[in-house]
Amino acid sequence: MSTPVQSDLTKVFTDVASNYRGTSDIDLHATYSEMRANSPVLQDNFMARLGVPSIAGLDANRPTFTLFKYDDVMAVMRDAGTFTSGFIAEGLGAFFDGLILTAMDGDAHKSMRNLLQPVFMPETVNRWKETRIDRVIREEYIKPMVPAKGGDLMDFALYFPIRVIYSLIGFPEDRPEQIEQYAAWALAILAGPQVDPEKAAAARGAAMDAAQALYDVVKVVVAERRAAGALGDDLISRLIGVEYQGRSLDDHEITTFVRSLLPAASETTTRTFGTLMALLLQNPDVLERVRNDRSLVNKAIDEAVRFEPVATFKVRQAAKDLEIRGVSIPKGAMVQCIVTSANRDEDAFENADKFDIDRKPKPSFGFGFGPHMCIGQFVAKTEINCALNAILDLMPNIRLDPDKPGPQIVGAQLRGPHYLHVLWD
Repeated sequence: MSTPVQSDLTKVFTDVASNYRGTSDIDLHATYSEMRANSPVLQDNFMARLGVPSIAGLDANRPTFTLFKYDDVMAVMRDAGTFTSGFIAEGLGAFFDGLILTAMDGDAHKSMRNLLQPVFMPETVNRWKETRIDRVIREEYIKPMVPAKGGDLMDFALYFPIRVIYSLIGFPEDRPEQIEQYAAWALAILAGPQVDPEKAAAARGAAMDAAQALYDVVKVVVAERRAAGALGDDLISRLIGVEYQGRSLDDHEITTFVRSLLPAASETTTRTFGTLMALLLQNPDVLERVRNDRSLVNKAIDEAVRFEPVATFKVRQAAKDLEIRGVSIPKGAMVQCIVTSANRDEDAFENADKFDIDRKPKPSFGFGFGPHMCIGQFVAKTEINCALNAILDLMPNIRLDPDKPGPQIVGAQLRGPHYLHVLWD
């Protein structure tokens, strides 16, 4: 595998992680356990307490309530009519001209999601798995790493999802260095929101510049796909060929929607894979079980997503006056759902603080829930499945490097390990 020591992509990925790590070094899980017991509905912006910037357009002029219990988070996530998402257009959506799927509500959201969904369904993704995803991971990444007998798996984790998802979207596969630059721009957009007011203006300007640069290159790819007849099964070709609200989409609309998908297109996969590998390597008995029984791979992925979700909270806005656990929440208030807390709720999961791949299936919120559930989650899980299977096949006796620091899953938001030093035989 050929990866730069400190490419623009690596630097931006590190910067984004630092931006969302938070300013407090508290034990998140212990803190959330205390909140579930004593303040399950808190009238405050809890993530702001932790020094985490909001990508959702929160501000001090809106009352904010924070939820910590599983049932409350479930109720909010599944009811998109009462708990809306349009306000996100004022936050992260500002970098995308407000045209972003997560900032849509009602019929507009349903129509656009129905238009995008087929590209991310198992039928399409499994076809890609057989023809591209597994081959790319094994031949272009894992096999070239094998002779080294050791390394930092986070280097691999950063690059392979970018190659896969940008190809699925419709970017040419013969421009790897350009794709890395595009991915760096996409990640730079996530660094736009800042807690520190002294950094806010510069970061917002850099994010706006990155968003414009990304728009320009995506528009070229859209034009190329249209000129070629849009015959592929990639996302851009599909968007060119379908109707939305009774008409075809023009190049600007396609470009804007595709651009809005890119910041999270690989980022979540990278961190989820890193977290999964950290948990398995820290539990070698579980890793050995998965090695010997590959039917456990998907169970391990789902449990990692529950146990340490990358996106630790979701935000919605109350569309009417309502009450949760006796606490009055006025219309227009922001409702912050702490996913990490809900996923460890002892009233919802037995031995919730244990990483248990034998756990009975139950919805968790690592990829969201309800109408706004992550549209690309099946792609992400398929990539991670292929990556873990390839590692187990090609890196015998993979284990943590005892001479290097062990992995730590960190971050108040966009959570995951920064490094994953391993050895293999």
